[in-house]
Amino acid sequence: MTEKWTTANIPDQRGRVAVVTGANTGLGFETAKALAERGASVVLAVRDVAKGEQAAACMTGDVSVLALDLTSLDSVRTAAVALRSRLDRLDLLINNAGVMYTPKQTTRDGFEMQFGTNHLGHFAFTGLLLDLILPVPGSRVVTVSSVGHRIRAAIHFDDLQWERSYSRVGAYGQSKLANLMFTYELQRRLAAHGTTVALAAHPGGSNTELGRNLPAALRLPFALLAPLLAQSAAMGALPTLRAATDPAVLGGQYYGPGGRNEVMGHPRLVTSSPASYDLAVQQRLWDVSENLTGVTFPVVGFERNLPPSRQ
Repeated sequence: MTEKWTTANIPDQRGRVAVVTGANTGLGFETAKALAERGASVVLAVRDVAKGEQAAACMTGDVSVLALDLTSLDSVRTAAVALRSRLDRLDLLINNAGVMYTPKQTTRDGFEMQFGTNHLGHFAFTGLLLDLILPVPGSRVVTVSSVGHRIRAAIHFDDLQWERSYSRVGAYGQSKLANLMFTYELQRRLAAHGTTVALAAHPGGSNTELGRNLPAALRLPFALLAPLLAQSAAMGALPTLRAATDPAVLGGQYYGPGGRNEVMGHPRLVTSSPASYDLAVQQRLWDVSENLTGVTFPVVGFERNLPPSRQ
């Protein structure tokens, strides 16, 4: 295993088609840019098309833009239909977009904003595109989680939408834990199919726009400490890029920075919290997510008892 995996380790991506959500800025931008530079045809799936076009203009290669607002299931469905009219295959789906520590608010469908955007929007988008992915040998679904999945994190089935009380930190942790549980359950469902794998990644501490919703009291300390606790977006994108392109990865794996506490450093295989591996909760979350989004996945013959890798 390469000690310091970088973009130089990305294999030739010519002939591969990738969709990256939230690709107009930060981690998504760096992920899409690197894939395009290595020859992939990349679709930037973004909420603001004008900003997406500006981002595409800064990249080399075959790059296009797709309107996608993960806070609206109607937009998710429209985007999936548009992609299906443009593509006959999809090699890489990278579920990168997200919000963090937002004030209490809901998506257009009434879901808590962080859970609805970070998890349910991507759950629906993946399900609606999966039949473009399944026939493609070596195809992958990579979902970006966070070290925040360990902080005050649980799946609150008794109050998923935080209607009784709201914690922006707890809600973010729930959404990022959901990203991992979705990945592990999806991998079990894909295992018997044999062509597609699901993986997760996290950027550690990265200097991106995600911190814009920090509580006012934390903004100055965050700004002062960022040079010590946060790496560049380009470095933060490396775990996602490794999960998406390294020929040695296995389904169900999780990649993050290799430095102390997984805050900074070159990407390596990491493990998630013990709670994230709870099979019963993973399955319950999947069932609830199908009910909330109205999206079911076209996967048959999955093996319920195959655990995710914890190497």
